[in-house]
Parts: sequence; C-alpha cells; structure tokens
Amino acid sequence: MTETDNQPPTIRVLVVDDQFLVRGGLVALLRAAPGMEVVGEAADGAEAVTLAAKTHPDVILMDIRMPGTTGIEATRRILAATSDPPPRILVLTTFDLDEYVYGALRAGASGFLLKDAGPERLLAAVTAVHGGDALFAPAVTRRLVEAFTRTTRTPEPPPGLDALTGRELEVLRLVARGLTNAEAADRLFISEATVKTHLNRTMTKLGLTSRAQVVVVAYETGLVVPGE
Repeated sequence: MTETDNQPPTIRVLVVDDQFLVRGGLVALLRAAPGMEVVGEAADGAEAVTLAAKTHPDVILMDIRMPGTTGIEATRRILAATSDPPPRILVLTTFDLDEYVYGALRAGASGFLLKDAGPERLLAAVTAVHGGDALFAPAVTRRLVEAFTRTTRTPEPPPGLDALTGRELEVLRLVARGLTNAEAADRLFISEATVKTHLNRTMTKLGLTSRAQVVVVAYETGLVVPGE
C-alpha cells in the first residue's frame, strides 16, 4: 500500500513463536489489519535475532518460552545489536506473573501481552508500543515488577543513576508508577514536552531502551517501593 501524507506509516512487524499454529494465526491477523506489514516470522529466538538484523522491524511479537534461545536472550541480543531507533519488542506470554516476562522487561522489552488477548487488543498493543506510548496494561506490569522485586536480590544501581537531576528523578518515579507523560506533567506543573525531554535524558544516562526498563530500574533500586 502506498503511503500518503494523510496516512500513518505502515508498522513493520516480525512474529516470533515456536508453535506453528499460533504463529500462523498472528501472521494472518496482522496481514489483514490496515497499516500492518509482516516482514518475517521466526520459529525460535536464534532465528528471530537473524531476521531482526535482516528486516529491521518496527515491532517484534516475541514468544517468551521457546526451546534453545529464549525470548529473553533474543530480546537482549536484538537490542544490543540494533542502532537507533531500536525495535519495540512486545512479549507474548501465557501467564502475566511470569519470571520469564520479568526477565524480558529487564532486557528491554517494551511490554507484554497475554496470548489469549483478543485480536483488537493485540493490534492496539502493537500500535501503542510502536508509538512509544505508556506501557500496555501498566497496572499489570507494575504488579509483575513488584512481585519479582520482592523476591529477587537488588542489583547494583545502574551507571549514571547519580548523574540524574532532581527533576529527572521525579519524572522517573512518576513514570515508574504508571503515569503517562501528560499525567506526570500535570503533577509536576510542567509541559508534556518537558516531561518527555527529561525522560529521554534519563533513559540515555541509564542506558535504557524502553519505559518498561524504567519501571524495573525504579523498583529494583528502591526509587519506587512496592505497594507505595
């Protein structure tokens, strides 16, 4: 389909799932959706890494539990090898409170979606992460992060944390609690564009690639306390 000035750009999607029927269903759904293009499909994490480097997708639907190279390792390798802008990785999972999903968020995945979500919800999720919006289902994401930060050892703070300004720390805390840029702007009495600038600077200083990583880092370092 030829793009015009009045049409949003086509979202290029790579589908990764080791189950043929699941993968085929996702591919068929995306190909039938306006504004979506499937640039490839992979049956395991290693193939996903290869295809991501070859096709440069905007969004990757990544199965998390696969034999061989898992979705976590594939996410880490894809983002480490990708120059700006990195693809947005949306993890597909059967269980929302899943340590594998938590690991994928730490590795840089932009969000996650349950496999039994309906077609409209999946397409909305792809569009949301492609646009860089707030995490899909942020309340569920926070619940997942809280559950595993309570039971895992707190890692060393990431390099750059001490370099954050007071305002950047405020924005980080609010975003980690699930507020949108607009909501954080209202809370801090600044513009939404200023919030975005502070967040982008924070992510650059900390070497983060997604808002999900912002949530994970904030909880793991104690900047945000579970249940607070």
